[in-house]
Amino acid sequence: MTSSKDLATPYATLPFCQLQKLARSVLEHELETIRTGGTWKGERIITSKQGPHINVDGSRGDILNFCANNYLGLSSHPQVVEAGIEALKKYGAGLSSVRFICGTQDIHKDLEQKLAKFHEREECILYASCFDANAGLFEVLLGPDDAVLSDELNHASIIDGIRLCRAKRFRYKHMDLNDLETQLKQSQSSRMRLVVTDGVFSMDGDVAPLKGICDLAEQYGALVFIDECHATGFMGPRGRGTDELLGVMDRVHIVNSTLGKALGGAAGGYTVGPKPLIDLLRQRSRPYLFSNSLPPPVVGCATRAVELLLASNEIAQSVGAKTMRFRNKMTEAGFTISGSAHPICPVMLGDARLASLMADDMLKLGVYVIGFSYPVVPKGKARIRVQISAAHTDQDIDRAVDAFIQTGRKHGVVS
Repeated sequence: MTSSKDLATPYATLPFCQLQKLARSVLEHELETIRTGGTWKGERIITSKQGPHINVDGSRGDILNFCANNYLGLSSHPQVVEAGIEALKKYGAGLSSVRFICGTQDIHKDLEQKLAKFHEREECILYASCFDANAGLFEVLLGPDDAVLSDELNHASIIDGIRLCRAKRFRYKHMDLNDLETQLKQSQSSRMRLVVTDGVFSMDGDVAPLKGICDLAEQYGALVFIDECHATGFMGPRGRGTDELLGVMDRVHIVNSTLGKALGGAAGGYTVGPKPLIDLLRQRSRPYLFSNSLPPPVVGCATRAVELLLASNEIAQSVGAKTMRFRNKMTEAGFTISGSAHPICPVMLGDARLASLMADDMLKLGVYVIGFSYPVVPKGKARIRVQISAAHTDQDIDRAVDAFIQTGRKHGVVS
């Protein structure tokens, strides 16, 4: 019988230069597979600040941006920018430290308090990103006697975070309450159970059925966690998120979200929830303990963004009408738009190459959008994901729709 050690021996005895060539050959083959599969993801170079109108390297003139997570248009808001500048001047560029050594400034605590107030939770802990917040939560909260029940289409960061914990794992069909109940019944022997879902699923813009989830969680004695990255700041009457939108703010136990989308768009993530949980995360959450503190300019920008939303819901409410304008006009033109009433408006195309070609042609018409294909979305479900911002005007939206119609006719998507 051949052992794994025997199979490894030829590679182990190769000279370093030949081993290098072999590794390079493997990597180049993998890259070529991506290219030939039509799923290669290039990076366009923006030469201006983020906003509804941008400049793109290689393109002439003003380009309309319809693919940023800048839902409230705060990424370049004058007050947000000025707050970042002031924080840079007063507190410096960075802390050169993690929080528990010498990396906690008063502005970090102030932002945490404001975020807890915004979400109407007891406490908040900041992370370098929401990916880190998701990576740092589950292994601290859940042990081998516990269970986690996760929607099958949850974000990659949730999936990776769950992989790090030792809890028993149950996956339920996407937004399927019947299947969730089946998994809850099967996991009843567990000490503690946590139902985990995105509030809004970023690829389709569909909203989790939180009321039904909370009903089941209470019936079977489980806790509820939501990731609100694509909801914080603009979903619900005051922009608190999907839990506010669906009337379950007092029934969702833990919320993770980001500062890198609607709340200024710079960087950073956080967890809000019960004080004992947040205190435990400060002691044991590895991404928190081993990552540098958020830079002061980022904290300053995010704090001002949250202050704007605490003071008024006007910005949050302005996104809805613009979203429906785009969705209605595109549907009337013959396009299939996934999701409903969310600023994420996926234009469904199916074919990866088609999505990429149409996105390139849209840029030639002055509209910046990106095609999404496998592995970001399932095979056969390629799309162009359009995202509406409060900063877009009606004229911006109409121009984008006209460009889609022109491009869609060229590629036979609409007549």
